[in-house]
Amino acid sequence: MSESRSSRPVTPPRSPAEEGPADTGARWPLPEETFWSEATDPHGVAPGERTAPQAAVTHTPRPARAQVPAPAQAVESGAKRQERPEPRPQPEQPKPRKRDPFLDNVKFILIALVPIGHSLVPTLAADSARALYIFIYVFHMPLFVVISGYLSRNFWNSNAKTNKLVDTFLVPYVIVEVGYAALRFSLGEKWSLTIIDPAWLNWYLLALLFWRLSTPVWKRMKYPVPVAIAIYLFAGFSQISGDFSMDRFFGLLPFFVIGLVLQPEHFELLNRRWIKIVSIVTVLCAAAVAIYLAPMAKLSPFYYKNSYQDLNLSWYMGLGLRVGLLVCALAMCFAVLALVPRRETWYTDLGTRTLYCYLLHGIPVLIAKEMGWLELPWLHGPLGVLAISTSCFALAIILCLPETRTVFKWVLEPRLVWLYRRPSRS
Repeated sequence: MSESRSSRPVTPPRSPAEEGPADTGARWPLPEETFWSEATDPHGVAPGERTAPQAAVTHTPRPARAQVPAPAQAVESGAKRQERPEPRPQPEQPKPRKRDPFLDNVKFILIALVPIGHSLVPTLAADSARALYIFIYVFHMPLFVVISGYLSRNFWNSNAKTNKLVDTFLVPYVIVEVGYAALRFSLGEKWSLTIIDPAWLNWYLLALLFWRLSTPVWKRMKYPVPVAIAIYLFAGFSQISGDFSMDRFFGLLPFFVIGLVLQPEHFELLNRRWIKIVSIVTVLCAAAVAIYLAPMAKLSPFYYKNSYQDLNLSWYMGLGLRVGLLVCALAMCFAVLALVPRRETWYTDLGTRTLYCYLLHGIPVLIAKEMGWLELPWLHGPLGVLAISTSCFALAIILCLPETRTVFKWVLEPRLVWLYRRPSRS
């Protein structure tokens, strides 16, 4: 028998296309969740590149050794494998996603307009206050609903977000409804509490709850925006009551659905110089139209809830009015989105706590109305409009501070973990 030598076979180097990330042995295609780029690779290495040139691999034949019987050789190799286990690649820890400062900037600007609009009501006999009121109400709640729709795109993909339907809508709704009823009673009004008919600013919680419940239906449709606009227009033929905020649900429905279909690239389209110039012109024209319409325009259409019969309009005039309001509101919404800063500003962090400003600003505003502080003669004019706007802007800042959240979080954001089942691990 001829003597045979045992040597390791020479393995040719694999091509880059056959190697996985970090040369761990994984092969393409990788799962969709795994991708490598300069933004996600912790070493900043782009696909197909290496941090340093790789040296050529040479194989030197080992010297001959005594032949070992096959069973003994298998036991020896098995023992070596047990002594030196192969290291397993550690999965990369995903980097935490950073909040988009642009949306937080938009939310704070919008929430600051809410107490301003509510505080202007006692002074609406003055044309200056009425003009600012019309200007605000054309777009501020529609844009709020657009942002709410945009943030609801993946709402049903998370158990935690689904739980918020109760934590941040139903429970705060009941608490705030009872609280405002008690506040009005303490100010001398008759006790009135109707949970199904939201009082004053509480309508938004119920409307947003039902919009989010309808999200899966809209995401299944091929043409959700035209369908939502058609429902919005035909809803004007019916006198829909305010129970469960159904009047506002249908009146602002197109804006929520438009928010659902928006993508990040759509916001980037608004970040162009010529669009910003057009947006400035749009805002100035809207202000001029509001000043012109202030002495003669009725305020009911700007609440997006009244039927054509309630507005004393024929069906074709009512349809025309709703179409015109929708166009003007969308034009203002996109103009404001184009002009809001996209970088972090001094009020970016305040935009993360807009819920507290929305639900709590009614307390000082309601007290000021009942005490007659907003009916002083000098407030009925441009100087009064400036004073009210400045005071309410400062109030919005205070109510969006982290200290305000610390005090009221147990009421407005209760943690009801005991109420939900734990998700299954399967």
